[in-house]
Amino acid sequence: MRLPVIPGSLGPGAPCTRSSPTAMTVVPWTHAVLGLPAVRQHSRGAGVTVAVVDTGVAPGTRGLKGRVDAVGDAGEDCVGHGSFVAGLVAADRESAAGVDLGGVAPDARVLAVRGTDPRGLPDPARVAAGIRAAADARAGVIAVPLALPESSPRLTAAVRYAAAHDCLVVAAAVPDAPAAVSSRAAAPARFWPASDKGVLSVLDFGPDGGRPDGARSPVRADLAAPGDKVVGPGPRGTGSFTGTGASFATAQVAGAAALVRSRYPKLSAEETARRLTATAYPADVPRLDTYAALTVVPHVDAAVPQPTPRRGVVVSLSGEDPGPRRIALLVGSVCLTAVLAAAAARGAVRARRARRAAAAEQT
Repeated sequence: MRLPVIPGSLGPGAPCTRSSPTAMTVVPWTHAVLGLPAVRQHSRGAGVTVAVVDTGVAPGTRGLKGRVDAVGDAGEDCVGHGSFVAGLVAADRESAAGVDLGGVAPDARVLAVRGTDPRGLPDPARVAAGIRAAADARAGVIAVPLALPESSPRLTAAVRYAAAHDCLVVAAAVPDAPAAVSSRAAAPARFWPASDKGVLSVLDFGPDGGRPDGARSPVRADLAAPGDKVVGPGPRGTGSFTGTGASFATAQVAGAAALVRSRYPKLSAEETARRLTATAYPADVPRLDTYAALTVVPHVDAAVPQPTPRRGVVVSLSGEDPGPRRIALLVGSVCLTAVLAAAAARGAVRARRARRAAAAEQT
C-alpha cells in the first residue's frame, strides 16, 4: 500500500497539504512493537495533556475530535506535520477501514503550540516561546519533534522553565531529513533542544530494527522508539500518511510518557523520564518498552542511586516480527525453565541422600 509522505515543511508558493486519498487497512507495525493492545489495559493517558510544539494541529485531524486546545494560531496546520505527530501521540481508534490506527495515549489531550512559521520553518526563538507557552498551560509532557542545529540562551532558559514547572520535555535527537550520501560518514552531531540538560532525547528505528541509509546520528540519545515507516493521520480527511524520522519516534515516547504520568500521577517529570529509560530494552540506545514502563514494580527505593546493569545482547527485528516482547518472553521462559529444572535436580539429589541415610540407620 502506497501512502503519501507527510512533509516537514513547505516550499515557497506550495499549497497546503491535501488530504490523503488512501486509508490504511492493516494495523501499523508500531502497534505490535509498542504492545499497545496490552498497554491500553493499564493506561490510556487520561488526565494528561501533551503539548506538540510543531507546525500546529488542525481541528479536523482524524481521531482527535474534541481533545485539541491551541495556543494562538496553532489551531491551523497548513503543513500537516504537527497534526501527524499529534495523531501518533493521542488519536483514538477512528478509522474509515475499521482498523486500529490509534495513537499511544488515546485518552490524553493535545495542546497545539506553534514552533515554526506557517510553512514549517523553525528557529530557536519560536521553539523557546512554544515550550514556555506549553509550560504555562501546565502540559504534563511537551513533545518537540524539531531538531535545531544551534541553540540559544533563550531556548535553554525555556527548557529550564519547563522543568521548574514539572513538564517533561521530549525532543528529537536528530532532524528527519536524511544526510546526503557523501556525508554518511560524518561525525555525530548535536541538535537542540534535545541536547539541553533535562530533555529526554529520542532516536528512531524501523521495522527491521535499523535506521535508514544516510540518517543523521546524534552525539547521544536517551531512548529509541519506532519512527521509520510509521503511519498516522493528516491535517484533514480520513486518509493516512506515512513518515520516517526521529520526530515520529519522539511522538511515540511522548505518548508513552503520558501513559506513565496518567498511571502514576505522583511521579515528577524527572522520575517519569527515569522510569522510561530504566525499563527500556538494552541497546546502544535503549529502546522504549512501554509495557514495562507501566508494569514494572521497583524492588528498591528509586531515590537511592543503583549501579547501572550490564547491557545485554541486542537482537535486530525483521519487519514480520510482532515486536521485541516476544523475544524477551521467549528468553525469559527459557531462563525460568532452566532455573526450575536445576531446582528439581537439586531436590532429587537431596531426596536420594535422605533415603540412603534412613536405610543406613535401619541397618
